[in-house]
Amino acid sequence: MVLWKLLVAFWLGSAWPSLAQRHSCPDACGTCSLQDKSQCLECAAGWTLYHNTCIDIDECGTELGQCPPNSYCFNTEGSYKCRDCDRSCVGCMGSGPARCRRCAAGYRLTGPKCLDVDECGETTLPCPGLEEICTNVEGSFLCDCADGFIRKKNACVRKQQPSVHEKGLFEDIPEDEVAVLQQMVFGVVLCALATLAAKGDMVFTSIFMGGVAAMAGYWLSERGDRFLDRFLKGS
Repeated sequence: MVLWKLLVAFWLGSAWPSLAQRHSCPDACGTCSLQDKSQCLECAAGWTLYHNTCIDIDECGTELGQCPPNSYCFNTEGSYKCRDCDRSCVGCMGSGPARCRRCAAGYRLTGPKCLDVDECGETTLPCPGLEEICTNVEGSFLCDCADGFIRKKNACVRKQQPSVHEKGLFEDIPEDEVAVLQQMVFGVVLCALATLAAKGDMVFTSIFMGGVAAMAGYWLSERGDRFLDRFLKGS
């Protein structure tokens, strides 16, 4: 038992300085000097040792920084990040439209920056039809049909105006009054035919007899009964 206690005490005594050393070193250090904690002996990943000081490695300035296309490398302490290029760029060396390697479609190098092209203000109009209106948007443009036109098969055609319905002679008159007027007109025609039939003209006599039969059939029909009933009641 005494021997075991001695072994534990020896192990703790030898391990404690190493544990204390790791926890008291600067973050950039892997290990540091026991006498002077600021003196690094080894550096953590992303740092390099220079005169017992750990200095951040700029991965963006070396082949260590690997970023996908249309992004750029941004250095951080002990590491790096990949950030997207500005939308006006195709490849870039940093943030913003002034750090583009090449301008994207719809942008043009103006001074040191890639700026949006106003296609609608160009000499050649981008919209093919005379009935189209150009609207500039960031990096591109839109072609919309002018008022009174709609798009059909990639072309702007004039809207079809709704046909104007011409009102009939009796359209604004109530149904009962129309029926009365129609019967009045029919009666006048029958009277005229009767006058001609009285003179012995067989053609007009035949027409007159046919008209009388038609009128009698109407009044004897169900519709005629309903109309006559409403008419007599004054409804």
